[in-house]
This record gives sequence, structure tokens and C-alpha cells, in this order.
Amino acid sequence: MIPERTEVLVVGAGPVGLAVAVSLAGAGRQVTVVDRQAAGANTSRASVVHPRTLEMLERIGVSERLTELGIHVEQFNIADGDRTLVPVRFDKLPTAYPYVLMIPQSVTEQVLLDRLTELGGTVHRPYVAAGVRQSADGAEVSLESGEVIKAQYVVAADGMHSSIRDLAGLGFTGDGTLPLNFTLADVKVEGGLPEEEVLLYFSKVGILVAAPLPDGSFRLVAEVEEAPEQPDVEYAQRLLDSRGPKERRARVAEVIWGSRFRIHERVADRYREGRILLAGDAAHTHSPAGGQGMNLGLRDAVTLGEALAIALATGDESKLDEYATAGRAEAVRVVALAHRLTRLATVPAAIRPARNAVLRLLANLPTFRRGLAEQLAAIGHR
Repeated sequence: MIPERTEVLVVGAGPVGLAVAVSLAGAGRQVTVVDRQAAGANTSRASVVHPRTLEMLERIGVSERLTELGIHVEQFNIADGDRTLVPVRFDKLPTAYPYVLMIPQSVTEQVLLDRLTELGGTVHRPYVAAGVRQSADGAEVSLESGEVIKAQYVVAADGMHSSIRDLAGLGFTGDGTLPLNFTLADVKVEGGLPEEEVLLYFSKVGILVAAPLPDGSFRLVAEVEEAPEQPDVEYAQRLLDSRGPKERRARVAEVIWGSRFRIHERVADRYREGRILLAGDAAHTHSPAGGQGMNLGLRDAVTLGEALAIALATGDESKLDEYATAGRAEAVRVVALAHRLTRLATVPAAIRPARNAVLRLLANLPTFRRGLAEQLAAIGHR
């Protein structure tokens, strides 16, 4: 049965909402999580966790389990066919996690849910937030099912189309949708692709990301003229043949899952309105270039969970204000980085050979390679 009162109500049980709840439960605070879906996600979606994120997830006790379940990728290569343009190495970075972790979002969510369960928490499903009302000492969230939950604080972790954010009047402005179409497919491949390396192909035809996943499949992402709703084997094969490796053909044996998407770039005007705070996609959304989205959201979650625990224990809300200000500034920086990476990857066909030539020259500079690795890993912004 869903409680009528709680210290913190988290709306949304994706990885960000779960991480906030784990942080609070680990601090001994009362937290209630509700989600509109009847069950958790079972597709891979976001599939990379960066070093800085793993550092922060140590604080809620899940990094070790995640690293046991994922692939440790020490190198990310920008390539043109079989020719490397820019090797980006993570194994020399000053961190306990000198790699990017390839792991499906569904597994990340399960690890977080298991940790929440260990701490005595649970997720209440399916419940849809229909209204929110604030007072001096808390907020009330009404659900479509008729229940009302009273909380001292409410965390909106309910995604890009956050109802809590909109009901609280926290604006979500930005440049909107980029005029680019992307296709995504998780595929089983025979030969041609390395199992412990992420490749970003900058071909003349267009970009293709090929990233290994723990079950032996590969995540393919490409910018295309028109993306099919459900890419099939033939479609995935054409992408690899035209944009991927040349000397050794990668043969697509099966498409496990696929989708299409467009890029939205927005940051909430404010992260806090009284007792309501935003985290994850409810606060920011941007290009998947560099795999920054879920990582930024998870770092939001750990910081916010700790700030809420302090506010509940002491009445001091200064850390909440600090989160709202610094978190938004970090999101603006990450959105700008992802935008630049996207524009670089999707330049017009006529100038792609020149772009590739410039990248090969820049790759001779150790400072350029290291700087790119630090940016992607978020190590330079501790």
C-alpha cells in the first residue's frame, strides 16, 4: 500500500530516480518512489557509464556491482573505415575507473533497484502524478488513482516530459529539436568488430557508432535521412557495409532491438521551486553524443540525494540551493559539449574528408587526445 506521508517523494523510477532514492535510504531517510509504468524498462537504451559517474556511484554502494557486470572499454576510436583518425584512451586517466563501462540501462536500473530493496525501499507502480500543491513545510502530490502523498520534498525524475516540472511551473526552454534523424539497433554480429573497443566511424556516407555490450551484441547508432521505426537485419547490414570496417566484413546475424529518435536540447530554467527539485531528463536533455545524458543524471542524483539528507537532518537547505545552481551550470556545459560533438559528427558530406584530415593532424597532439578523454569521462570537472 502506498504511504500517505513520506520525507521525500521521488516521481520516476528510472536510473536517476532510483539513485536518488538509494542515496536517501542509505542515509536513513524515508523515501517513497512512484512510477507510471507497470514494470521497469527491459531495453538497453543508455549503455555507457563514465569514470566520474562510477566515482560518485561509489557513495551509494553500486559501483562494484556495476563494474562486475559491464565491459571495461579502455579505448574509444574515431575511425574512417579501417583507418584510425583519433585514438581516445581512458587507461591513463587519474581515476580508479580508467575505462568507460559498457552496460545496458536495464542492468543499471536493476542494480539500483536491488540496492534500494536491500535498504528497505520499494517502487510503487503504476501511479501517475496528476497535481502538486506546495506549502511552507512540504508539498502534496495527487495521483490519478485518487491518493494524495504528503512529502517534505518532491523530486521530479520523471523524464523529458516531466509532469511535476510542468505542474510546478519550472520552465524548460532551449533550442528545441535538431533537424537530424537517428537510427539505433542492438545487433548480433559475426566478425569485423572488436569486442572491447568503442568505434565511431566518420565515413563519407555518414557517422556510425559501434559499441560492444556485455551479452555479446553491439549497439549501432547512425544519423540517417529517414530512420525506420524497427530496423531489420538488412538495414543494419547496409549501415555496417557502407560506414564500418572494410578489410573484415561484419555480418549482422540478428537485430535484438531497435528504435529511432531525434535530438532535443533543453535545460530547465530553474532546478528548484520551493520543495520541488528536478533531476535527470526532467532537468536537461541533449544529444547522446559522448554518452553524457544518463551519466549527468546519475551525478545529479547522488548530489541531490546527499543535499536532501542534510536538509532533512539539519534544516539547512544551502546544499539544495548549491545543487540547483551548480547542477544547472554543469548541464549547460554538457549540453554545449554534446552539441559540438554532434555538429562535428554530422557535417555536410562535401567537407567530411577535410574534417577527417584535420582530426588526423590534431590526433598527433597528446594534449588534444587527453583533453578529449577527460571531457568525455567528466574527469576534468570534478
